[in-house]
Amino acid sequence: MSEPLSMRALLWRRFSRHKAGVASLVLFLLVGVACGLAPLIAPYPFDGIDLDSVKQAPSFAHWMGTDDLGRDVFTRMLFGGRVSILIGILAAVVGTFLGTAIGAAAGYYGGAIDNVLMRITDVAYAIPTLPLLIILSAYSRAALVSMVLIIGLLSWMTTARVVRSQVLSIKEMDYVEAARSMGATNLRILAKHIVPNALGPILVGATLGVGNAIMIESSLSFLGLGVQPPTPTWGNMLMDSQTTMATKPWLTFFPGLAILAIVLAVNFMGDALRDALDPGVRG
Repeated sequence: MSEPLSMRALLWRRFSRHKAGVASLVLFLLVGVACGLAPLIAPYPFDGIDLDSVKQAPSFAHWMGTDDLGRDVFTRMLFGGRVSILIGILAAVVGTFLGTAIGAAAGYYGGAIDNVLMRITDVAYAIPTLPLLIILSAYSRAALVSMVLIIGLLSWMTTARVVRSQVLSIKEMDYVEAARSMGATNLRILAKHIVPNALGPILVGATLGVGNAIMIESSLSFLGLGVQPPTPTWGNMLMDSQTTMATKPWLTFFPGLAILAIVLAVNFMGDALRDALDPGVRG
């Protein structure tokens, strides 16, 4: 008789059934590692200007060609990916943490606290996000930390609602009542018993939040309101190439493909993670 699988092994088995999710995970890790090692593996400096190599097509010397200042596009893709992916991950962490805290407090305490927090969430939902992002980005000068905070602080609402609905059901469980009867504080009950049991939808939301944050950063950078040159991001590389889309297509193709591939990969990973964490799926 075979031994029962551990929870980690069971989750991985469920996750691995989602072939697109596994392929997306591999792609995301490969791109993330390559971008993280950019200072070591990039063939040129990301801001290295070579006016003798302006707008060259892809070649053995420049795998993805060069831009209008003779800078190597492959190098800038690696360094740009570091910024875009880092902003995506950190902004998702900020939004997930804030949404989890608000949703858990609203669902657990209920009453007036629930009403106030959910009305704040409704108001935040009603605010047009893109115009507010543009205004805040313009005033913050689009530094990396500012971009993370702005995107994170404007993307917590869905997580808050999902966590609240989970907490409303979990707080009625017997083990929560047992912890309360043994004198556990509300904060300990939330941290040790409720939030860990709502971790599934939180992780799925966080995963999808990475792709959303990368899209927002790229959109702002394309509008000239994201991280400013000479620091490359995939979004501001697209902005720089918009006047040469027809004549020098590689300047648009590679950063656009990177954004598309990473966002799709993150979404497939979120789908696979949701299937793995779904208690209705049998191992």
